[in-house]
Amino acid sequence: MGGENDATGRADDEAVSRFVERFAAELTEAGMQRMASRVFAALLSSEKGSMTSAELAEQLRISPAAVSGAVRYLSQVDMVSRERDPGSRRDRYVLHNELWYETFTRRDQLLARWEKALRDGATTLGRETEAGARVAQTADFFAFLQQEMAGMMDRWRAYRDERGLA
Repeated sequence: MGGENDATGRADDEAVSRFVERFAAELTEAGMQRMASRVFAALLSSEKGSMTSAELAEQLRISPAAVSGAVRYLSQVDMVSRERDPGSRRDRYVLHNELWYETFTRRDQLLARWEKALRDGATTLGRETEAGARVAQTADFFAFLQQEMAGMMDRWRAYRDERGLA
C-alpha cells in the first residue's frame, strides 16, 4: 500500500478514511454502535486525539446530530470526554489518555459484579444441583479472568514504561 503517505510521513485523507471505516467496522462487529464506532475511529486516528463536532461531521460526512448521538454514547461508556477550546464556544471531543487500560479496568469491575451475582445464584440454586454447579463454574471462570486481567495490566504498565510509551 505504498504511496499513501506524504513527504512528512502523514497518511493521505483517503487512506485515513479507509482505515477509519475498516476499524469502525471491526468495532461494530464487536457490538459497538455503528456511528459511535466511526466517531471513535476518527478520533483515534486524528493527530491530537481530539476533534470538534464540525471536524468529525466533515471527515465522516455525517450530520452534526449523528456526531452528537455518537459522542453521547462514547461519553457514557467513558471512551471520550468533552472539553472547551480556550477562548471558544466550540466543544472538542477528546480520547482519554489511558483509554484501553481504563476500558479493561472497567470490564474487570463488571466481571467482579457478575462473579458475585453468579456466586449468589449458585447458592440459591444449590451447588449440588447441575444448574448450581454450572453457575458456580461460571463464577470461577470470571474470578480467573479477573486474576489474569490484573496481572496482564501490571505487565502492560511495565512494558509501556520500559519502551517509554507512557
